[in-house]
Amino acid sequence: MTRRITADRRSFLVGAAAVGTAGLSGCLGLIGSEEDNDQQNPFGQFGSGREGRPEPGGTSIEDLPDLEGELHVYSGRNEFLVGPLVDGLEDYYDDFELNVRYDGSSDLVNQISEAGDATEADVFYTVDASALGALADEGLTRSISDDLADLVPEQFRTDTWIGTSGRARTVPYNTDAVDESDLPDGIMDYPEFEGTLGWAPSYGSCQSFVAAMRQLEGDEATREWLEGVVDAGIQEYDDEQLVTNAVNDGEIDAGFTNHYYIQRVIDGSSDPSIAAAFTEGDAGAVFNVAGATVTEAAADPDLADAFVQHLLSAEAQEYFAVDTFEYPMISGVDPYGELPPVDELNVPDIDLSELSNIEETVDFMREVDGITL
Repeated sequence: MTRRITADRRSFLVGAAAVGTAGLSGCLGLIGSEEDNDQQNPFGQFGSGREGRPEPGGTSIEDLPDLEGELHVYSGRNEFLVGPLVDGLEDYYDDFELNVRYDGSSDLVNQISEAGDATEADVFYTVDASALGALADEGLTRSISDDLADLVPEQFRTDTWIGTSGRARTVPYNTDAVDESDLPDGIMDYPEFEGTLGWAPSYGSCQSFVAAMRQLEGDEATREWLEGVVDAGIQEYDDEQLVTNAVNDGEIDAGFTNHYYIQRVIDGSSDPSIAAAFTEGDAGAVFNVAGATVTEAAADPDLADAFVQHLLSAEAQEYFAVDTFEYPMISGVDPYGELPPVDELNVPDIDLSELSNIEETVDFMREVDGITL
């Protein structure tokens, strides 16, 4: 059964990747208006100010230990999305100095791995559980504290890393071109879809989606699926925001993306022509997380741990819900729009930490004629 939420309800739902600069071009109002770049410090107010939003639950920053000292964060999350949040923390605390290095997740994993004990990174904060798992697999991360572990459901953390916000996979479709009844119920049926499709195979979230399919369906079925969508003429884009824009513009009928791209289009358009379809219990419904881990080489592990705890504060979780349109990880903070809560999503039974070997999946995808990576 496919679960759908229409643009008329101004809702959405899907998961795992950072937004590149190309994905933001031409997308005024993706996260409010251009004036929002000068928004208030997310930690200087309680609640988001969005009409109809309840006050967020959870632990307020006022009840957390102060951040004091110098911290180095390696961020695989895009500065456009999380810069206001992490910069807000530095501004909030007079005696806290935050140094953030922004780069691709895999590049940062390699930098930390190559430097070993000499790395400057105290915290690795990134967009995808696969990158967190890759660093943990090399033994370069510390165990998370009990205080952190208690904040997030068990399925969205491990012993060494913790999810800070979430996303689900979905299928955006053009409401002017496609009826709900035209959409396949399961992700594996999309090679037979009669409309035009789009995706971003070079994008990390799409590669994680394929990695999940390999785990759930096996390599043979995944290869047949890849060959099927290529033979059906699926169009490639540089990132998933461009896929979603193409769906809304009528350039393609449907695509494969994370949920927040759809919400950005809906939130920034007076007359959107896009809705989201949700498969259930398969790779098309994977729920992934952005998250953080404290490195084994952290100069001040307690400060690093406290920083991650601030990412799970009520204020930070509200920011993720209403500014980046992600799923909050803590109870007491609602997702933005008419999204069902996390525990009502029919997600597949998959260990997110097992998605760490993305390079193997990239090589697997390269073996299929017609996929450009």
